[in-house]
Amino acid sequence: MINKNKTRIGSIHEVNGSDFVACLISEAEGFKPEITIDDTIVRVAQVGSYLTIKQSGPDILVIVESMWFDQNNEGKQVMMLRVNPLGEFTSETGFQRGVTHFPTLGAELHLMSGSRLEKIFSRHGTGDFNIGRLSSFEDVNVALDASAFFGRHAAILGQSGSGKSWMVASLIQSALKSMPNAHIILLDPHNEYSSNNSFTNTPVFPADKTRCVSANELEIPYWLLSYEELIELLVDKEEEYASLQIAFLRGVVLDLKRDSNDSLHFGQITVDSPVYFSLEELYKTFKKYNERTIDFGKGRTALTGKFDSLLIKLESRLNDTRYDFLLRPTVRNATNTLNDLTKEFLGLSKPTSAVTIIDLSSVPHDVLPTVTAQIGRLAFEFNFWNPRCREFPILLVCDEAHTYIARERNTSGHKSARRSFERIAKTGRKYGVGLCIVSQRPNDLSETVLSQCSSYFCMRITNPIDQEYIRSLVPDAAHGILDALSSLSQGEAIATGEAVPMPLRLKVNAPNPPPNSQNVDYAGMWSKKNPHVVEVDEIVKRWQLQER
Repeated sequence: MINKNKTRIGSIHEVNGSDFVACLISEAEGFKPEITIDDTIVRVAQVGSYLTIKQSGPDILVIVESMWFDQNNEGKQVMMLRVNPLGEFTSETGFQRGVTHFPTLGAELHLMSGSRLEKIFSRHGTGDFNIGRLSSFEDVNVALDASAFFGRHAAILGQSGSGKSWMVASLIQSALKSMPNAHIILLDPHNEYSSNNSFTNTPVFPADKTRCVSANELEIPYWLLSYEELIELLVDKEEEYASLQIAFLRGVVLDLKRDSNDSLHFGQITVDSPVYFSLEELYKTFKKYNERTIDFGKGRTALTGKFDSLLIKLESRLNDTRYDFLLRPTVRNATNTLNDLTKEFLGLSKPTSAVTIIDLSSVPHDVLPTVTAQIGRLAFEFNFWNPRCREFPILLVCDEAHTYIARERNTSGHKSARRSFERIAKTGRKYGVGLCIVSQRPNDLSETVLSQCSSYFCMRITNPIDQEYIRSLVPDAAHGILDALSSLSQGEAIATGEAVPMPLRLKVNAPNPPPNSQNVDYAGMWSKKNPHVVEVDEIVKRWQLQER
């Protein structure tokens, strides 16, 4: 049992609703800058460490925000602390957030033992879903509440090089160990997580639980686009006849969908029904009405010449081989192929997989939002129509999310993706569809998506605009804990929200093997005696063929 006199380091001098001020004991009273507790050397009251306030009633857990020197009434120098309350220890639940019994002046301030912290995480976490260790207590494992993390949306935020990819890989690796029947879809814009890991030549995730597929191979066909997404793809809204083109597009798409699926006896088909129609017939219809004349070619109709820009835009994309996976599908060219597509990206095709990695690196930048919108919508719609959706929860991990889930003030080409993922953020929890948003520019992300996240893992961020934006979003972070954002080491994070029992600073477990995202060793490569021979001809050929 820990000696209370040994752990006592001060007393409370000021109390208000949001934080407390404490005065540390003097050296004459036994103050030491370091104390050994449970065979662990603890720095007394370092910023970010945990302490307890003891008085009658439950102990109160607090986190150290700041410390400074002051003078007492006798003119002597004393050490002061500002601490933020996190929760209370109760006999019923062990630990609960929030404080109902505030301390009074003179209440004792004590050090916190690692074993007591360990108990908090073991009760709050899910099985072996561990992601790291406390920065202030390296012997204490940090276990997450998996249902809160996956089901109520989470965000991993940090600047380039802070360790976001490491954390994503470590999280999924840990999830697969403790929850082997997971259903995770990972959107991979830079091919960092695929089986062909150029650093270790080893799959980042177990090969028997992972399916890696490029967007080109998956073929997400145009006929799955919603009416709004078709408008974004084909119509320039700044064009003079945009409103006419939009109205005419609705009628043509609806007629083509009904004609192409008449034999399937679906009954009611709407312009948004995920059924096949011919893009070539769409092009021919617009071309016919665009060229139609009256009076033997002497007069023009109300539609003549009004579709020039739409036809040019559609034709240019049909002739661009980069869009073939979307506009010229070779496999997904019939309504019944939606079954196989859904099975493939959910990991349900044989052999089944727990993680589906969709490589988006070859997708043209201008159509990336449209493709990601489709993936998000397919995941949501599947469980929306699944009567047993609660038995088949799905997680979408959106790496580099700011490139396709942009804020409304950003480019208009992101509307479809923003709309798709905002729908998941607002209502996905009810249907078992969770989001994990990963981004280096939180200020460029959709406010709606980020505000719906219940857990935040903030890694090193030095940009003051992004720092301020994070402070406005993070729910129950203790005052001052986010001041450390710019001083976090690589792979270190500040975690807040429902997935953790309290705001904390942790060192993320290094993934094994790591993703293909490590920093390039400039010094090592440039100082080699026998440097790698660059195959310029091969590289240029790949560039010309647009094959990575």
